[in-house]
Amino acid sequence: MEDLVKLGRDFVQAMRDRRGIAHVDELYTENAESVEAVVPPGREVRIAKGRGAIQTKREVWAAAHEINKLDADGPYVHPPNRFAVRFEVEVTHKETGRQMTLREIAIYTVEDGMIVREEFFMMPK
Repeated sequence: MEDLVKLGRDFVQAMRDRRGIAHVDELYTENAESVEAVVPPGREVRIAKGRGAIQTKREVWAAAHEINKLDADGPYVHPPNRFAVRFEVEVTHKETGRQMTLREIAIYTVEDGMIVREEFFMMPK
């Protein structure tokens, strides 16, 4: 369980430090999957498959939004191989100027010390 806690803490700290794009190579397997709760605006699919697709997804999102505040809380561990993180992010959509507060819970599944799957759960409006 110590390895799971360490990975979860490293992940949360990377998010707090706004290294959400850079840490993909460090913490995710090559074939990892990222599953959104719904198809995000501007995308055609809910699931990004592969480390490169996850990194691209984050880059596109970061390019479209100014992050005003980011809170990552956790990890909440579920041994032997999962942890959760609660996110609250205040952003401004660059194109429209619209400000939003996004709240999500994400569940991360770990194999051999790296993230193989992330699943996002959204708070309904």
